[in-house]
Amino acid sequence: MKTNLRTLGPKEAITVLTFREQGRNVVCAEDVIELLGKEQTARKVIRNLLKKGWLIRLVAGRYLFLPPEHGSENLGENNPLAIASAVVEPSYIGWWAAASFHGLTTQKPTIISLATRRSMSPRTIEGNEIRFVKVVERKFFGFKSYDLYGRPVMLSTPQKTLVDCLDRPDLAGGVVEVARIVSGAAVDADIKDVADIALSMKSTALLQRLGFLADLVGWTFPAVVRARLRNAIVPSTRAVFGREKRQVGDIGYVAAWGLLVHARESELLTDVPRIKRSGVA
Repeated sequence: MKTNLRTLGPKEAITVLTFREQGRNVVCAEDVIELLGKEQTARKVIRNLLKKGWLIRLVAGRYLFLPPEHGSENLGENNPLAIASAVVEPSYIGWWAAASFHGLTTQKPTIISLATRRSMSPRTIEGNEIRFVKVVERKFFGFKSYDLYGRPVMLSTPQKTLVDCLDRPDLAGGVVEVARIVSGAAVDADIKDVADIALSMKSTALLQRLGFLADLVGWTFPAVVRARLRNAIVPSTRAVFGREKRQVGDIGYVAAWGLLVHARESELLTDVPRIKRSGVA
């Protein structure tokens, strides 16, 4: 009778127990070679541990470790955020997936976007699509480790998640979803912190989107914060938010933020609760 139990040979047991004692989340091929002393032996052990469900290949030579606490059966890893977070260092999960994790939206993205400092091709690991987004140094901040079912997962903080989504709506489900995320953030986020992060990103379009969407969903900014955002926007600057070309019924030019909104108000407010509009014209 065929079983799905995660068995261990002698050298495999040494490897698993050693990394378990070390509390390892990620294991590299060099770690196994150093432990066992011979590369040929180590490579064989790695192949067996992959086959038996003790390791999951992330990228060449880098593996997610599934310790004994994971269970006796070879069931893989059902924690997609933990898998994505372990692929490369430094990195953090951001945009739509982070917004979902923090409860800023009820939507569940099918692709996990991972902020990195270098270019990488997209990968599918254990059925999870992972997109790697190279982020410039000045925007690579505002993340920390969260415990997710016993796994350390690097995610952007709620405030940085909001700002990242405003910076890259294409990675956050589009303009309608970003409006939902802004509405979700308005419940608990400290607007001063959000403004500080947004200003540090050095993106005028981001500030324009933040100001416009906050007005749209009824998120009231203190006068001093509103003034800081407005003063950071050059009066002659124009940015577009929404589809490429304006259509009949779109909001159009919003003078308060110098933003051309190529979307209808009803579109942006789809499924957005607690609407108390202060005007967008």
